[in-house]
Amino acid sequence: MARPEAWLRSDDVIASWVGELDGEIVGHVAVMRPRGEDAVSLWMRQSGEREGQVGVLARLFVVEGARRQALGERLTRVAMSFGRERGLRLVLDVMTKDAAAMRLYERLGWREIGRAPHHYGNGFSADAVCDAVCYVAPEA
Repeated sequence: MARPEAWLRSDDVIASWVGELDGEIVGHVAVMRPRGEDAVSLWMRQSGEREGQVGVLARLFVVEGARRQALGERLTRVAMSFGRERGLRLVLDVMTKDAAAMRLYERLGWREIGRAPHHYGNGFSADAVCDAVCYVAPEA
């Protein structure tokens, strides 16, 4: 199901995994180094932890045809296990419109630590903004 993927790396990626079904890659998750995310700042203020103790769960996706098979949950659990093994507290943010993702994280024990504006866009016009919920992974 989930296997580490070295070819999906950049300097910001600590680790990444893909999910497969029937030999096809249908999902992905990564643990990233902090790069000024609101969730990181919120958690550091609340916990007193340093940036080097925090990882960002990012790039979680599952293609539509492979959803409802717990692949997103399994990928998230792999990333959470990786974080625990390395002493990293994982944080993330999710747009409020992504209710299914929020239910997944909450079911897995992630705790809301605040809210922040999430900027996105195509680079050709002004970025759009929507609310995002910031979460921290449960302690080991």
